[in-house]
Amino acid sequence: MFEDSNLKWDATYDVIVLGFGGAGATAARFAADNNAKVLITDSAPEGHEGGNTRYAGQVISSGDNLDDLRKYYQDLAFPLSYDKELMETYIKGLYDIPNYLEKYLGVKPFIMGKHPESPVSKALHFMAHEYPEFRGQATHELVAVHEGVADSALWKNLRQQVLKRADKIDVLYNTPAEHLIQSPATKAIVGVQIKRNGKDLNVRAKNGVIMATGGFENNPKMVENYLGETSLNPIGSLYNKGIGVKMASEVGAQLYNMDNYESYGIFHGLTPKPEKGQRSQFLPFDWPAFHQGSLIVVGDDGTRYFDENEIHRHGHIQDHGNWRIPLAQRHPYVIFDQKKYDELKNDKNAPYPEFMKLVIKADTLDDLAKVIHVEAKNLSNTISDFNLFAEAKRDYAFNRDSKTLTAFDIHGPYYALAMVQGLLNTQGGPVHNSNAEVVDNDNVVIPHLYAAGELGSLMGRQYNGGSNLAENLIFGKIAGENAASSKTEIKKTAAVDVQSSASVHESGLGSDVSEEHYETKDNQYIGKSTAGMGNEIVVRVTADSKDNIQNIEVLKQSESDDYGLKAVKELPKEIIQKNSVDVDTVSGASASSKAIKEAVANALEQIKQ
Repeated sequence: MFEDSNLKWDATYDVIVLGFGGAGATAARFAADNNAKVLITDSAPEGHEGGNTRYAGQVISSGDNLDDLRKYYQDLAFPLSYDKELMETYIKGLYDIPNYLEKYLGVKPFIMGKHPESPVSKALHFMAHEYPEFRGQATHELVAVHEGVADSALWKNLRQQVLKRADKIDVLYNTPAEHLIQSPATKAIVGVQIKRNGKDLNVRAKNGVIMATGGFENNPKMVENYLGETSLNPIGSLYNKGIGVKMASEVGAQLYNMDNYESYGIFHGLTPKPEKGQRSQFLPFDWPAFHQGSLIVVGDDGTRYFDENEIHRHGHIQDHGNWRIPLAQRHPYVIFDQKKYDELKNDKNAPYPEFMKLVIKADTLDDLAKVIHVEAKNLSNTISDFNLFAEAKRDYAFNRDSKTLTAFDIHGPYYALAMVQGLLNTQGGPVHNSNAEVVDNDNVVIPHLYAAGELGSLMGRQYNGGSNLAENLIFGKIAGENAASSKTEIKKTAAVDVQSSASVHESGLGSDVSEEHYETKDNQYIGKSTAGMGNEIVVRVTADSKDNIQNIEVLKQSESDDYGLKAVKELPKEIIQKNSVDVDTVSGASASSKAIKEAVANALEQIKQ
């Protein structure tokens, strides 16, 4: 929207950051470090901010050979065009990641290649070299803030960097951005319209606005228009709804990489179909039993459409010499027989055994076809062909490894598990240059508008794990520093609202981040933990000794609504019943379980004191 002479400013900041994820947190921190008063707004409620960074694997791309990094990322980008200066800035940033973590995040970086015997390093070796046929891959590396993955550790560190600067950074949850405010004279971005408690507020930005709102995974219309898909399910944040794409379009920004997304999960990124509105599980794809034997995957017509044993690359599989994400089926199913069912049911390495409760059983293929809505003849022919392949030890359809082929029992029964294509993140958004400045369709900089993170990512075709988190850190820092610099032209052209006092102009909106206090009575103790996937878990434990736990109240938590919430509800009861924190974790909610037990232990520790 354009600024006009009647526009009333509700608050003023030096820098406004839209989105409190990895890129937004980084940008805000570095803007504050450059003497800017910063506002962060996020559409998510507290505990669900963090964007996809919260849910990512927490590993960051890097490498100790600059020339190899250039070659590798050039090959990852091929055959798409890219800004060479932007790429070079990114490459140098990748090279510096270990130093960055130590200098700015205060951690000793865990460089996986230097710890080859670590279980974490062994498990993720393939991801460090996700495209082994590309030039320069041998020295590509993954780095983490500690020896651990998928535990939100990087996100928690980035969030803490913001909280440590609460005197300079205001944070507003449940406050989505709606429009950028643009000067009609200079085309500079001078503010943002946000929605707070149902009310539209116009917030002035003296020096710059940084868009770090992530992608459009949760915007079905954009997914349909840009990706051409209608049946993808998000794996990460449920709050990335494409507002950054909308706002960028409104001010004439150039868009790119709009048709690319990354996936994750079993096979080529499939996950068991969750309830409507729930996130898909972040599943590992190295579940051997699920890739071999009398098991296949069928698409919408009841036929196979890929090699079930192929290891994908963030959803990409081979497509005539190229690595592409296949067309998503609307209702794919995993099909298997009784012997495979028994094997899966008893598999101690199953990532989420609860999924077996979702399996559909049918005595015949005709009955199964009706249940999964496919042509019975197609399904029957598919099983017959697969059995012939197993007997011949050659998969003539997709060349699956012959050692993984086992014929189906033709007498039944048969089983099916509904799947869905998981959507990890989109990569498209406004084009930005090496200074993180957004440009228009003529490659002219839109003054005082910056972008960082998955909103307009460099990753346009192939993607190596950890590359987006690296972008968050590299371009988040650049955006924050550049947005904080004084912009004299805004001061000269910005309209002044004569109806408002100067104190209103220069005031902020306050912050949702504040110190909380919890009451206790005799024999009550407050325990806290940040080990979960949400923010802090706070419990109040009533106990007259460590071995006599009488009650546990969860005062604050923001774990996920599926398995995390199950742990929050169940574990306190089990701890009370056993009079000990030594209880089993809830399957599928290891981080949430750890946080509950850690918070209770923290409270009990105070009894000694």
